[in-house]
Amino acid sequence: MERVDRPAVVTFFSGEPLLAGRSVSLGADEAHHARVRRVDVGSRVRIVDGSGSVAHGTLVKLAKGQATADVDTVSTSEPPAPIHFLVPVADRDRMLWLAEKGVELGISSWRPVIWRRSRSVSPRGEGTGFQAKVRSRMVAALKQCGSSWLPVLHPDASVERAIAAAATSSGYLLDADGPPILSKKFTAPIVVALGPEGGMDMDERSAFMNAGFEPVSLAEHTLRFETAGIAALATIRAALTVFGNQNE
Repeated sequence: MERVDRPAVVTFFSGEPLLAGRSVSLGADEAHHARVRRVDVGSRVRIVDGSGSVAHGTLVKLAKGQATADVDTVSTSEPPAPIHFLVPVADRDRMLWLAEKGVELGISSWRPVIWRRSRSVSPRGEGTGFQAKVRSRMVAALKQCGSSWLPVLHPDASVERAIAAAATSSGYLLDADGPPILSKKFTAPIVVALGPEGGMDMDERSAFMNAGFEPVSLAEHTLRFETAGIAALATIRAALTVFGNQNE
């Protein structure tokens, strides 16, 4: 994973290409961010695009609904070792919190899974409107944590479709009946599958097992889905950072 020193300048996000010697327009959200962070015209700024590009430049215009920066230099950072995240369609606020922390831990993709018990949750996070909120929360986390990579956001998927999408990666299913997560050696790319509030049904668990997912546990008692997700991501990311890819 990319090593990031805490930036001395405020970071902004832009969906436009970042090119040295050119100006980049920052939208209303970034203009608001500048005012909140007390950044004014003439300040040095850092700009990321979520795809690994990091620009440094100077803020040259700041209005209520827009900001503009002149870009001096652009570099590209290497992406972290890929960890793909299958998250349950669940409580909206807790999903948003999980999305924020997932960016901080360098997840590569985010795919919401509609488990059978997901349908009984209300209010639940699903659909394109909620996905826009997830992306907004992820962008905010990206600017704060110093990374330069946003996860790829996939649409809501059935259990079967989520399993099919994970076919080329090492898969782990968080399951209280599995062996401890620290007993495993990890090889990226990795998929971490997180069950729904209330637990997965046995046939859903069997579908993951039949597809080659390994069950792993985190604690002796039941964890909320967002707690389990962050604990698993932190453990795997730390293992990959310290030991690199390891074969069983």
